[in-house]
Amino acid sequence: MKKHRYIPMTQQNERDMLAAVGAESIEDLFADIPKNVRYEGELPMSGALDEAALLRHMSQLAGRNADSDRYASFLGAGLYDHQVPVVINHMISRSEFYTAYTPYQPEVSQGELQAIFEFQSYICELTGMEVANASMYDGATAMAEAASLAGGATKRKKIVISSTVHPETRAVVRTYAYGLGIEVIEAGFDNGVTDLAELEALVDGDTAAVLVQSPNFFGAVENVRAIGDLIHAQKGLMIVSANPLSLGLLEAPGKLGADITVGDAQPLGISGSFGGPTCGYFAVSKALMRKIPGRIVGQTTDKNGKRGFVLTLQAREQHIRRDKATSNICSNQALLALSASIYLSVMGRQGMIDVCDLNLKKAHYAAKQFGAIKDAQLAFASPFFNEFVLKLPEGTNVHELNAKLLEEGFIGGYDLSAEYPELGPAMLIAVTERRSKEDIDRFAEILEGSL
Repeated sequence: MKKHRYIPMTQQNERDMLAAVGAESIEDLFADIPKNVRYEGELPMSGALDEAALLRHMSQLAGRNADSDRYASFLGAGLYDHQVPVVINHMISRSEFYTAYTPYQPEVSQGELQAIFEFQSYICELTGMEVANASMYDGATAMAEAASLAGGATKRKKIVISSTVHPETRAVVRTYAYGLGIEVIEAGFDNGVTDLAELEALVDGDTAAVLVQSPNFFGAVENVRAIGDLIHAQKGLMIVSANPLSLGLLEAPGKLGADITVGDAQPLGISGSFGGPTCGYFAVSKALMRKIPGRIVGQTTDKNGKRGFVLTLQAREQHIRRDKATSNICSNQALLALSASIYLSVMGRQGMIDVCDLNLKKAHYAAKQFGAIKDAQLAFASPFFNEFVLKLPEGTNVHELNAKLLEEGFIGGYDLSAEYPELGPAMLIAVTERRSKEDIDRFAEILEGSL
């Protein structure tokens, strides 16, 4: 016990358990795994460390990360370095939220249900939709679930997705679609936005839905209304993935004809945390309310007229419908949904407008500075929010360029060469409210000196 004081396991416990399962040693438990695929020997790591040495070692390892507190980040591509108000971590660290799980028993989960209900209400207001759930795992699975819903609602087996949708999201959509027997067709882009002529040629009476992202993966704002008109003419559904922060300035997708609006709530006060977790949102028109995946919290009154909250439309839940369930979503991201709700409440309507305005103006200032660098230029002329594509001189190695930027204290943009080789050397750059004029000017200086 002295050797592992936090692990309630003695050598006698180990012997008793081995005897109970009929094994002579721990090694016997792995006998079914062929020896040729098993690691022989010991892993190349240190022996046991005392508490002080372990903390020092872990701190040294953590210090090797290039985090956005010590480095100025121009990296976006789905996860963004926005300001996270300190009140958020204070609130979500409270034990009643931090330890809460799925609220199956509403009578003892009123606080959690109220928080979820408020998240749904905020999402509806932002997106212009009538019903929202709480919540999805992330933005990618939210869009895949939307495609699944569209296939079931229309009884059609084809969807068209724009190539300006995040590449990882498109991959998740294809994975879901494969299992459902849904054909996925990609529409190309022109000047950084969906090619409407090509899209029109692809959409027909067999198309369940068109999937677009706005602002899209390149940061450009799509013509959502025109795309919606194309698919609605064929009685299909319009699915829009939107950066929720951008909706402080841009028109709500629901007012532009979207039937389903999805996205990732990470820009709303959720730390990037080296890749996640995040929180997806999912909102629909009233006509699709009973087909929405996940869960919905409703507001009601008890027999005494007192306000209360319940899980509603339970017939669509997985634990009821089983093989007839509309999705495989059986949990949610309530803690992170609460983070987004706190962010929206402390920012308020004007605060959202102000932070969006900062993102817009700083990104456009950066685009002007970077576009003026010799042999570099903006890849597209389409309107954008806080992200844009910078084309670099032929032969530029973006990976090596980012390594130089890192040496100077900057996390560079996203290398687009793998997903969009037709663009040549190109970097996707995000500029949020956290970037100062000095950050932008210095970044431009280093870029110019490295090309």
